[in-house]
Amino acid sequence: MIEQRLALPCAGMAVMAVLAVALGCSAVGGASAPGGGGDGREEPSGTVGEDGPGGRDEPGEPGLGPGDAIPITDPNVDGDGDGFTPAEGDCNDVDGNVNPGAIEVEVTEPDANGQIPAPADEDCNGVIDDVPPPCDEGLSLEDFDPANGAKAIDLCAVASREDRRWGVLSARYVRGDGSPAERSPAVGLFDGFGPNVHVQGGARLLALSTGSARLPGHPDACWSGSCSSYGPGTAPPGFPQDNPSCPPSSFINDDVGLEVVLRAPTNATGYEFLFKFYTFEYPEWVCEDFNDQFVALATPAPPGSYNGNLSFDGEGRPVSVNIAFFDVCDGCPLGSDELVGTGFSPRRDGGTRWLKTRAPVRGGEEISLRFILFDTGDDRFDSTALIDGFRWIATGGTVSVETVPAVQFL
Repeated sequence: MIEQRLALPCAGMAVMAVLAVALGCSAVGGASAPGGGGDGREEPSGTVGEDGPGGRDEPGEPGLGPGDAIPITDPNVDGDGDGFTPAEGDCNDVDGNVNPGAIEVEVTEPDANGQIPAPADEDCNGVIDDVPPPCDEGLSLEDFDPANGAKAIDLCAVASREDRRWGVLSARYVRGDGSPAERSPAVGLFDGFGPNVHVQGGARLLALSTGSARLPGHPDACWSGSCSSYGPGTAPPGFPQDNPSCPPSSFINDDVGLEVVLRAPTNATGYEFLFKFYTFEYPEWVCEDFNDQFVALATPAPPGSYNGNLSFDGEGRPVSVNIAFFDVCDGCPLGSDELVGTGFSPRRDGGTRWLKTRAPVRGGEEISLRFILFDTGDDRFDSTALIDGFRWIATGGTVSVETVPAVQFL
């Protein structure tokens, strides 16, 4: 994946105010320190220090101001306000985007001046551009450990309440209302969904189904378009999401989801994930009151979301058979090849292309994401959602809630 670092505005510490004209801004990609953000909120304070070899301060040394003019002499003072002191591992205490709670940003494209910025050690681990490898190799299709479900969508880093690092704080499989979901074949970890749909990050993707998340030939596969795993459920408040043209029923069935609680990197301004939706409801049941829905519910709800839901099209239609991006079917713009071998008929059923949802986040913020799929109005004509390619955005700028077609990695 390609990321580009953008310069952020910065201001000196109080003692450096008189030198503000002389101070530059960091080339390090990223967002605000805690309390700032890339979504129109106030940017953090902090200035660039003099870096050692490789674009970073020497490990174990306090950060220095430009030209070594103003050394940061107290290792127990958080000079840039990012929540970490030099004694706590902050290797550049005059840049709020560099600390042990930040995510590494790999730069491969030139900036506005046509230059590729010098790489930096944003997470202060002593290694530059050490983007972590995939973490979902060797997982089985039937695995029902929610921590591995998080890995399947490329959430690899794990954090705890005791530390201040970014990553997954908890994960669990749930029903629509957040109550625990019992083990069932409604969840599957795939290395591909049929011969023509590939993983978009790592080695596995997560599938949720209102029937059976299995392909033909797998144990527990559903041999019809209507199989029930959980029965009647309770939707989150405000859901099913209203469709301006096709109001849904208020009753849901076979609801299942993955809920993850995350702490964002201190230099993140947002995040994104990829998903794909298939249903047996096409074409007979388009715009009916029992059209199934996929919801990506964020808490706290970011600006621009629908009651916290992040995934919907430009007309406000939720992810269902009625979404604008429903273009995989016989006679649809993308044809029916991505239905082959999935259990959905290339002649009768349909789905979406890979879609990408983005949403803003504050650096260091804790958020809950609940990916939910449910039958609406009945328990028939099942649907399946694929989720993959979660990524923190730490390249600066403003991130808004949006869902758009994705560029496939494979």
